[in-house]
Amino acid sequence: MKERIPFVDWIRVVACFMVMLVHASENFYGADASGLAGNMSMLANEQNRFWVAFWDGGVSRTAVPLFMIVSAFLLVPMKPGMTMTGFYKRRFKRILPPFITFLLLYTFLPLLWGGMTWEQSVQDLKLLPWNFPSMAGHLWFMYPLISLYLIIPVISPWLERATAKEERIFIALFAVTTFVPFIHRFISPEIWGECFWNQFSMFWYCSGYIGYLVVAHYIRTHLKWSVQRRLTVGALCFLAGAAFTAWSFWMKGEPGQLIETPALEWGWEFCTPNVLLATFGLFVMFSCIQTEKAPAMITSLGKQSFGMYLMHMFFLAPIATWLIQGNQASPMLPVWLCIPVIACLTFVCCAVTTKILSYVPGSKYIIGV
Repeated sequence: MKERIPFVDWIRVVACFMVMLVHASENFYGADASGLAGNMSMLANEQNRFWVAFWDGGVSRTAVPLFMIVSAFLLVPMKPGMTMTGFYKRRFKRILPPFITFLLLYTFLPLLWGGMTWEQSVQDLKLLPWNFPSMAGHLWFMYPLISLYLIIPVISPWLERATAKEERIFIALFAVTTFVPFIHRFISPEIWGECFWNQFSMFWYCSGYIGYLVVAHYIRTHLKWSVQRRLTVGALCFLAGAAFTAWSFWMKGEPGQLIETPALEWGWEFCTPNVLLATFGLFVMFSCIQTEKAPAMITSLGKQSFGMYLMHMFFLAPIATWLIQGNQASPMLPVWLCIPVIACLTFVCCAVTTKILSYVPGSKYIIGV
């Protein structure tokens, strides 16, 4: 049996719950009829403005980068003797069958309860070779994850021989690129060689989630801090990054006003300096968990987290609809409580469902367990 790293299972469980918090929060600023954040957003009142900023921006925005770092932490560098084709076969055999299964489920299953029309379902089916279906926006994550898997055999040989200083140079370049979304928004939409015939700017190849991959390897291989230093520096980094991320939404959000969602979420992109800082801090803090084994429930949930992520929108949407009752300003529970309750109920439903499905023969092709 593959040896498990306790703090990694803790991260998987917490990050999975964070994803559900993010999507629970969207129900309180989305102007779309679905309740989720589409192209346009609107905050009903000041308490929605504050609690969405807190739960989504401050608490949970590191969920996706944490998953990226965990994947890189476990897989880079590749094991001795592992070939590129062998790596691809092993990784894609695990993630592609469940991914494809849920692409089809989100395309057709909502037809059973009238959640979509046949016309929309057929349109989504035509789109599947190119992108996720309309009711599965959360599956966007799978595409950059696949891209990381594709690049790992290419970058792994360099990481095997790179010094700590060389990795820090690359991480510094990556950190510079995290300011690009802000530069695009506040200074110029085209920088460092970008123009309508060229989207690949000067720092293009140092940007994106590959930066988190190198950060993960650096932490595992070169970061030799004591537990106390990890806790202290990690907490400061997380709090600083999370505070800015929450503030960026709160500052831009004006209750009662329609606003384009990208403008409202200007500080929420996953490759921004504040999210990078918060993700680094939280990951470093989790690495202080040095027990030989995680609790059995955490280990089990860690194994189930992929399937829980894939299916969670099937549960979250009706739970949110039930608790909000069409009134973002006055749901069944206070907003500060309603958001985590939606996430908790969704988490429990997903955990129970994936556990039951794990006993079905061939479950690894459905939920990855």
